[in-house]
This record gives sequence, C-alpha cells and structure tokens, in this order.
Amino acid sequence: MESHFYAYLYRLRYIERWSLMRNVLKENVAEHTFQVTILTHALCTIANVVFNRSVPTEHIVTRALFHDVTEVFTGDIPTPVKHHNKEILHNFREIEDIAATRLLNMVPEQLKPVYAPLIGDQGVSQDNPELQTQKRYIKAADLLDAYLKCATELSAGNREFTVAKKQIEQSMTKMNMPELSYFLEHMAPSFEKTLDELSEES
Repeated sequence: MESHFYAYLYRLRYIERWSLMRNVLKENVAEHTFQVTILTHALCTIANVVFNRSVPTEHIVTRALFHDVTEVFTGDIPTPVKHHNKEILHNFREIEDIAATRLLNMVPEQLKPVYAPLIGDQGVSQDNPELQTQKRYIKAADLLDAYLKCATELSAGNREFTVAKKQIEQSMTKMNMPELSYFLEHMAPSFEKTLDELSEES
C-alpha cells in the first residue's frame, strides 16, 4: 500500500509561523522543528553535563522532531488565538488529536508502533512521569526558539515582537529550569549580534 506519511511531513516547509506578526524574516514549521530539535539537544546536554542529571537525550530529541507534525493539517495557530480562552484551547486540542490520528493512519502498519508515541502521544499514558519530563524539555526548547525569534527580529529593528518577547520571558521564568537560564546567559546573547560582531570574537 502506498503511504503518504513522509510526503506530508515534507509539506511542513509550506506552513508559515507568526502569521499575525510583521516579520523581517519569515519562518516555516520545518525550520522551527529543526531549531527546536537543536535546542532540545542543547538543553538536555546542559542538564546532563552541567547539572549532572540523567536525561535521555536521544529519546527527547526524537520526540522533538515530531512535536508539531499535526500542523501540516491544522496550520500554525497563533498563541493569542489558541489561548484566548479555555474553550478554544480545548477545541484546538481535539483538532490536534484528529490530525494526529489522520497522520498515524498513513503510517505503514509495521511502523505504527514506532510512530504512535511520537505523533500526538497516541497510546501513551499522560500520567507517565518520564513522558512529562520529555515534554517539559521540548516545551522549554519551543519557548526558547520563540524567544530567539523575538530577539533577532528586535535586533533587526522590528518592534512588532516587543510584547511577545516579554511574555515568553515570563513563561520561561515560570518553568524554573536552570538549563534554560544557562542557555540564556551563555548562548542567547550571540543571537543579537551581527555577522561581523560574531566574526570579531571567534
């Protein structure tokens, strides 16, 4: 049987993010996924090396690769819309579940056991502490990517992202993750520098 699963994943590059905002540089979901995956790896590595944790980096990074795949059907729903009220958020979660089921149904039967836990956490208990830890690191990376997007837009003179940056900073603070603080202190400032400034210091 022909499977369209991977062809749909490749279409994530056509889904634009930050659609309500004026962007200096447009970003699509495929780019965002790549960046979140890199940041997830960074946060897990910091956790293990700097803070002596035992985080399963490879498992979390793999999950990060699939964290937004349902958006190939739903599009990227802007946060102000999604979180406008509890009813809208609940309805969106239901739509996400439907999209996840549709995607998983495209996976060849033999491969479904591998992809089911990655696409919308299907067949996985939400009470699983290990799952919640994995999702926490991905959520942190997701917020961090949004923060870095805001920082680079502001550095380019685009004030459209001023409020968003403050809101994301508050959300990251609430997470209370030393890994995030470490990245923000040691790595994030570079994102606001020009190529010439980066070259001078390297």
